[in-house]
Amino acid sequence: MPKIKITVPHTLTQEEASTRIKGMISKLQEQYGNQVKDLQESWAGSMGNFSFKVMGLQVSGWLDVSASMVAMEGDLPFAAIPFKGQIENTIRQQMESLLR
Repeated sequence: MPKIKITVPHTLTQEEASTRIKGMISKLQEQYGNQVKDLQESWAGSMGNFSFKVMGLQVSGWLDVSASMVAMEGDLPFAAIPFKGQIENTIRQQMESLLR
């Protein structure tokens, strides 16, 4: 399965960065409505796991919020390979916006 890996630095406290990032996945459902289904998100401290279906395709991964950056890694279905760059850019932009 193809992977996406995104790392975004921040200058916030780890707690503030965690608070801002924790809502990011659920906001996907708000933004993309009926296209995002079966959203699952769980957190243990600064580590989070997520999964959801978008346009019928399963996406899953994890997030790690550290003192100076947020790292995300996710698995994409093979059918999403043509959109991999666009998906990474969209997620990176959203993360950067949240961490400003």
